[in-house]
Amino acid sequence: MAARPNILFILADDMGYGDFGCFSDGLAQTPALDQLVADGLCLTQHYSASPVCAPARASLLTGRYPQRTGAIDTIEMRGLDRMALRERTVADLLRDAGYATGLVGKWHNGAYDPRHHPTARGFDEFVGFCGGWHKYFGWSIERGTTPAGSSRVADDGRYLTDVFTDEAVDFVHRHRREPFFLHLTYNAPHYPFHARPEDLALFRERGDLTLGVRLVIRRMDEGIARVLDALEREGLAENTLVLFSSDNGPQFGGDGAMDTTRFNCGFRGAKLLVYEGGIRLPMVLRWPAGLGGGTCDDLVHFTDWLPTLLALAGGVPPVDRVLDGIDVLPQLQGERGRVPEERFWQWNRYTPYGECNAAMRDGSWKLVRPAIDQLMQVTKRDWDMDIDSKFNPDKYSDIVREPLPTWDPPPASVPAQLFDVASDPHESTDLAAREPERVRRMEARLARWFEEVERDRRAGADRD
Repeated sequence: MAARPNILFILADDMGYGDFGCFSDGLAQTPALDQLVADGLCLTQHYSASPVCAPARASLLTGRYPQRTGAIDTIEMRGLDRMALRERTVADLLRDAGYATGLVGKWHNGAYDPRHHPTARGFDEFVGFCGGWHKYFGWSIERGTTPAGSSRVADDGRYLTDVFTDEAVDFVHRHRREPFFLHLTYNAPHYPFHARPEDLALFRERGDLTLGVRLVIRRMDEGIARVLDALEREGLAENTLVLFSSDNGPQFGGDGAMDTTRFNCGFRGAKLLVYEGGIRLPMVLRWPAGLGGGTCDDLVHFTDWLPTLLALAGGVPPVDRVLDGIDVLPQLQGERGRVPEERFWQWNRYTPYGECNAAMRDGSWKLVRPAIDQLMQVTKRDWDMDIDSKFNPDKYSDIVREPLPTWDPPPASVPAQLFDVASDPHESTDLAAREPERVRRMEARLARWFEEVERDRRAGADRD
């Protein structure tokens, strides 16, 4: 086994398989990511913990289903993106193990409260923004090592993706003589799709402006190349574990240059939904000193990364709470180890509802409880305030503390669907009518899981 590796975990925002050049319809331009796939280990069944951002990121950070953590929605103005204060993050635990820890980019797990600031959740350093998305031009971000010591940094003419790349390169240089964990969380390719003039010129020649999101991805790919080059220059590439993934599937919709509907390898659904298009994500790893290349076909889940990274780093996982993930290093290194047969997902707006937009995997079988439209809506007031907070972050100092909206009348359930994703990864054939007993068993198991994680969530809220 190699010495403890440095860890560079790069996370994109709303990016799918089809956004890689090597997996795409010929339109995507991602030479750096394509080379990472060629050199590294590509996971073919890698899943987020949620089809939306904040819950997915909380799960990645804690090794726990997002419902347990309290991060249940994306609306930071309601505080629904926050992890309970009792949660310990992978940054907390790696710092305890002697790693320098840094977050560069998007946080989205707590704003407007210093207790939820990244530097209060395990990160020694933070450069970025705390909300769900931000402008690529005209930006205003934070820099600091403590919540109280953070200061605002105003737009200096650079493109925001380039700012994050510059900061990541600087972090690698400054911490080259000690083990480090750098979480580089680009906000690309999330809305708004601001692009540099030189990128626009390239795509205008191709008549490809309706896929403006690709402009944002192209610049992020160039940034990733620069960060990987920095590892090479510092002599760190051999023993640095590089991971690249996204928080959830691609966002679809919009018109003209704002249209984000694009090729995603035929997967059903997109961001917001628990079909494969919303939760099945690219993941590529490169660690020359410890991993080979090729592919790994085992199901790997966001909750698995905390125990896996701790095992690599010699860290100690928390023993006072349930971890939902496992150490998957044996599988990544080619062993045919035991992986969990069951995995679960659920998300809707405001307050979790177990029969809405929920899914479970049991081996190759996947049960889906489709979304209930009534429960996927945000009030106009909350929506407008959330948008305003992104463009004017300095205008707000606290979350809205009014009671959450309630549903009247109560929502009506939608019949479950059943798919065999081994033979039908695009979820095109619903087998529920052919397998009623399997549906019944899986619905009961999904309901028990939901009750368990909801109890944990409520207990955490009571303690905080």
